[in-house]
Amino acid sequence: MAKRGGFGGMGMPGNMNNLMKQAQRMQKQMEETKAALEEKEYEGTAGGGVVKVKMNGKKEIIEVKIAEEVVDPEDIEMLEDLVLAAVNEVLRTQSEDEQAEMGKITGGGGLPF
Repeated sequence: MAKRGGFGGMGMPGNMNNLMKQAQRMQKQMEETKAALEEKEYEGTAGGGVVKVKMNGKKEIIEVKIAEEVVDPEDIEMLEDLVLAAVNEVLRTQSEDEQAEMGKITGGGGLPF
């Protein structure tokens, strides 16, 4: 009498081994990609480039440059807005790059098995 349900049957252990090997390869690729992403630098700008923010792949701000002509003691709020916009842009850029690189491994978001 044939078994029903479960993981019984011929060939299943081989399929599980292949599945595990594939998962291990994917995990290694993801770790390598993450390490490569952490080495990258990203830049965000605002106000036509008068404020520039650099960030590394670890999401640490490593540099902020503000053009002299945008510094107005009477309008600190505008400068704050420009810095905020540049920081948000660099965060968005890094996040999009990270998603694109990881998507190459996972097939666009889902697992390939």
